[in-house]
Parts: sequence; structure tokens; C-alpha cells
Amino acid sequence: MSFTVIIPARLASTRLPNKPLADIAGQPMIVRVAQRAALSGAAQVVVATDAPEVAAACAAHGVRALMTRADHPSGSDRLAEAVEQLRLADDAVVVNVQGDEPLIAPAMIDACAATLEAQLDCVMATVAHTLTDVAEFSNPNVVKLVTDKAGRALYFSRAPIAWWRDGAGAPNQALRHVGLYAYRAGFLRRFPTLAVSPLEQIESLEQLRVLWHGERIAVHVSNERPGPGVDTPDDLERVRRLIKA
Repeated sequence: MSFTVIIPARLASTRLPNKPLADIAGQPMIVRVAQRAALSGAAQVVVATDAPEVAAACAAHGVRALMTRADHPSGSDRLAEAVEQLRLADDAVVVNVQGDEPLIAPAMIDACAATLEAQLDCVMATVAHTLTDVAEFSNPNVVKLVTDKAGRALYFSRAPIAWWRDGAGAPNQALRHVGLYAYRAGFLRRFPTLAVSPLEQIESLEQLRVLWHGERIAVHVSNERPGPGVDTPDDLERVRRLIKA
């Protein structure tokens, strides 16, 4: 199986300015992410950015970067432009690795791509893991999802789902969503033309646009939790300690 990893990266961040360029043990975070992705089975790893500073940092460390427009409303739109620049075939598999995941597991990237490759009726694939912590289950910042019997996503929500009526709100076979996506390139080309869905606006979850328009998302349930991402200065310090250890 051949697939391409694209890492969208922009400098604008309210909680951690210039996040892609944050130093982690002597290297910019975006370079750390690209290096982890390169350990997967990807045929190529490309950063898609709107910032010359990010492109320059990538070039200095031998990471390929594409310059994309600054007005993209989402990472998926930025990926769509990158797909055009790369001239990928419509059936090519593209994995979107977030630029703030410097500890992303290469095996999880491979599993996400393989799940989409195996589910020909799906335009996307993503990853989840079992959620057992009650606090996480009720936390709106932790996205939950439910699937059908074939492992396709039925719904994503910030609310606790599926709600265990007789379990006093405790998670029961609940799944936590991991923000790792694989797409077919042809669907990425079409994604920017899809109308924003009401559910997407309510939950602030872009993947609900895909389900709302009747498309299918395959889900790989991992036995492992992903490494911590970086959203805040505290997250950054934690990742720095883990990498130095």
C-alpha cells in the first residue's frame, strides 16, 4: 500500500503563538512531527503551510514543504490545495497528521491508511481508542464517537456517547476519537465544495460535515493511546520533558 502524509501547519494560534516553530530539543516541532511521520510506511511526507518561516524551517532540516494560501478555513481545505499541487490521483490515500503531534506513533499512521484502503465504500478513515475514565467521558474537549457493526462512524460528539442508561453515566465500551484522518484524494478535492452542516456548527466538529452529506468514515480502534499533543505552553513543556527523557 502506498500513501502520502500531509501535515498542515499555520503560525496563527491563540493559545501558543508560532506553535509549529516551537523548539523541542533543538528542532522545530513541525520538523519533529515530519520525522515521526517519515517512520511510517508513507511514500512521501509533505508539510502544507502558509508561512514562509515554517517552509524555511522545514527546508533547513530536509523536510519537503508546500506553500498554500493563507485564507483556508480548515486544515482539510489546505490539504485539498496540497493534493492539487502534488497532482495525486483521485484514488490515492492521503493521511492528515496534525502539526502539533510530535509524538505521533508511526504504526497508528499506517493503521489509519490501511483501514481506508480496506474500506472501499468509505471516503475517509480515522482512529479511536477505548475510553474508561469518567472525567474524560464527560469532558466536552474529549471527542467521543460511536460506530456501526462494520466499524464505520455513526456520530461524533463532545457529549458523552453512547450514554449508558443503567450505569450512572459511566463509560461503557465508549470510544475516544483521535484526530488522525486518512482521505481518498478525490474526496479531498470535493470537500471544499460541501456545504457546512448544522451539526458541524453545533458541535464544532468538521468531520460531521462528511456524515451529514451521506459519506462514510471508517474507524480503526487502536489498542494504544496516542502520545500527548501540544495545544498550550504546559503541553509543550510536557512533550519537551518526554523527548529529553
